[in-house]
Amino acid sequence: MKQHLKTIKAYRARIAKYFSFIQGEYHIEKVPAKGAKDKTDFIDHKVWDREPEPATLSGLALALGFISIAELETYERDGKFAHIIKKARLKVEAEYEKRLHYQSATGAIFFLKNLGWTEKSDDSFLKEIPKTIKIEIVNSGPKLVSSEKDVTLN
Repeated sequence: MKQHLKTIKAYRARIAKYFSFIQGEYHIEKVPAKGAKDKTDFIDHKVWDREPEPATLSGLALALGFISIAELETYERDGKFAHIIKKARLKVEAEYEKRLHYQSATGAIFFLKNLGWTEKSDDSFLKEIPKTIKIEIVNSGPKLVSSEKDVTLN
């Protein structure tokens, strides 16, 4: 197993650098406004120098200096700064969870299932609910009468 980073600050810096890197890089160019008649009417246009890319566990592992997902997972389980790795993994998971709201979420569903997500709801609490319920009517207050003749006023 290779040598790991020595400080929590080093892990945080690498994680921040990874998530910054995947945002891509762009610059702004001035372009003529659509339908502009005046040649001085320009708008800002974003031009990508490096396209954004999705967050991945393998990308995170490489950014942190691990040589495999298995090594990342071992450190996440037993490492000195495991909580930082767990938080970074959760951030990757959150990115895929956001994709569930897209029209085509098949890839995100596949990834999340591999992380242990299931489509089943947790209905184990239903097993504790009794199958039959006994209903008992308890009379309270004055006894009901069948007619006004049975009522006496004091």
